[in-house]
Amino acid sequence: MQAATTDPAEEPPSMLWGLDPIFCAFAKLYVRDILQMTESTQVPGIYFYNSHPIYKVDVLGTVVCKREREDFFCYGVDDGTGVINCLCWKNDLLKEAGDPTKSRGKPSDGVLGGLSPVAELEKLRQAQLSRCHLEIGELLRVRGPVKTSRQQREITASVYYKVNDPVMAVQIAWMMEVPQLYRQCYDKPFKLQPNATGSVAINPLSKATNIIKDFVKQKSVSRFRPYDVQDLLQPLISSQPQTASADQQSVAGPSSCQQLRHLLKEALQVLQDEGIVYRKVKSQDEVYHVTAEDKDLLMAVKDIIREDSRREKYSEKGCHILHILSAVRQRHSLNGGSVWSLIGSFMSSLAADWSLVKHLYP
Repeated sequence: MQAATTDPAEEPPSMLWGLDPIFCAFAKLYVRDILQMTESTQVPGIYFYNSHPIYKVDVLGTVVCKREREDFFCYGVDDGTGVINCLCWKNDLLKEAGDPTKSRGKPSDGVLGGLSPVAELEKLRQAQLSRCHLEIGELLRVRGPVKTSRQQREITASVYYKVNDPVMAVQIAWMMEVPQLYRQCYDKPFKLQPNATGSVAINPLSKATNIIKDFVKQKSVSRFRPYDVQDLLQPLISSQPQTASADQQSVAGPSSCQQLRHLLKEALQVLQDEGIVYRKVKSQDEVYHVTAEDKDLLMAVKDIIREDSRREKYSEKGCHILHILSAVRQRHSLNGGSVWSLIGSFMSSLAADWSLVKHLYP
């Protein structure tokens, strides 16, 4: 394939790539997207997916072709969206062993009638060989940087191994995880750009969430409504550059009031996802409770721990923290982030009473 390159004007500056967390991680992309990624014009070997700089990936798929040389294996891996070659270098153990299916005979050293260290090491060695030597139809997981060699996109494996998945549990978990990563990370473009002064411009949504966090911290409020913080976000809308004329803005594009309401809604949703605030009752009267300042919530957690600590099945080993989370959800309409934030915020206060804290952990 001919490696496509991005327009230099569309690429984020290379100095900002490290600010994207995806750049430092093994991106779990579909093979189709790995093959279609565009290569950077600034640094060869770096690729872009939706403005995210990527150079190493994590792939799970079935081996559909295999080539073996003296120093490496080349597996064709199919994840259902496409096939990509994975170059897997042999280590010294694989070079010396050859075919792991051939028996090497029984070790002569060992302890008769007991544990033989030599025999156990040989079993460990054979297990390692079997995980690195795959046949067509077996499941392979490979991690490594993406390369373009002879106009062909391939993965140079840093880590690779055979996955034993008789009931397809690993593949199902993978198929459920990857679409979520696309929705939450990969499909959201990398928007961090420098402003005119050369410094990094912060996303207005991040500014809005920080403003609400500062408001909650400084005022020490236990609950608030959207109109209490709406005026605080008005400067964020006013400071945005106006590139279109007034007539054009009246015909197309949301008004400043609509932009403000949309920004406020997104900021509150982010704070709910992080567990900073939550809503007890979903109604037209939007009341947001601050998790760390809610004394009723704190007392509910303490009551649950006290009640469970008196029960016979939890008296010795204690109950798991997930049991506490489930009980809190039944009493309050909290999402997962709010409950976890609640436990983290109140753990310091609970730590003063060790008789309660010890029952959080079995």
